[in-house]
Amino acid sequence: MADPESVALMEESGKIHIVSMVDNTIKIKGIGVVNPFKEFSHLKDGEETHVGSKILRRLPTRLPELVAGMKRRAQTIGPKDAGVLIARHGIGANDVVLEAGLGSGGLSMHLARVIGPSGHLITVEPREEHAGVGLENLKTISECMAEFPKHTHLDGRIEDVVENIQQHAKFVDAILLDIPEHPPAIKAVTPLLNVGARISCYCPVTSQLEKAWIACEEAGLDVEWAGEIIERQWGKASRGGVRPVNGPFGHTAFLLLAQRRN
Repeated sequence: MADPESVALMEESGKIHIVSMVDNTIKIKGIGVVNPFKEFSHLKDGEETHVGSKILRRLPTRLPELVAGMKRRAQTIGPKDAGVLIARHGIGANDVVLEAGLGSGGLSMHLARVIGPSGHLITVEPREEHAGVGLENLKTISECMAEFPKHTHLDGRIEDVVENIQQHAKFVDAILLDIPEHPPAIKAVTPLLNVGARISCYCPVTSQLEKAWIACEEAGLDVEWAGEIIERQWGKASRGGVRPVNGPFGHTAFLLLAQRRN
């Protein structure tokens, strides 16, 4: 039997729930106790239904909805940074992409969407509690995507599983690191990069950025770019027009990209 379909349900507030269409009465956090198949399977995209005091609208399970409704444990890399990383790496069809750590799978979901069925996504995560959530999110998106890449997951620190990685791919086209300690990982995985391929480091604080920069240079890589991506949201003003919304600038982390050129 095929895996049950998942649907996206949006509250009036904009909050998204990703619900698997199982034919059983279950408790869904934020919605209540329902039989999803009986309650939601008849809805067409765009139609509404009432569950208790909530009004829920069914939407297609596209990537933004899947990311908004994903289960979370570790902090995720969101669309703002994911888009920049994918673009600066030049990631696309046929690529073999190595990512550590998986966390809740936010970046992995974007990568899977981009590389498609001809690509291979290899994820590494040492923490079982995080990997469980990330793998569940990837399973959900695989059920909702018509074309999903080959996916290999390895448990452990990336510097400790290089030989296991090489059993699945001798060389890779991109390496993305969102881990606490970048230098040992950079040293271990740089030989896996194809010539011209890039490695990126996601660094919450500047001390990590500096250590990653030095480690890339010591590994013979050329640092192409380092910095932060700032997001500023705008909204409608009460008296007409639009203006920046009140709140902080959207800084999340410092990013670094380095390329293997020989």
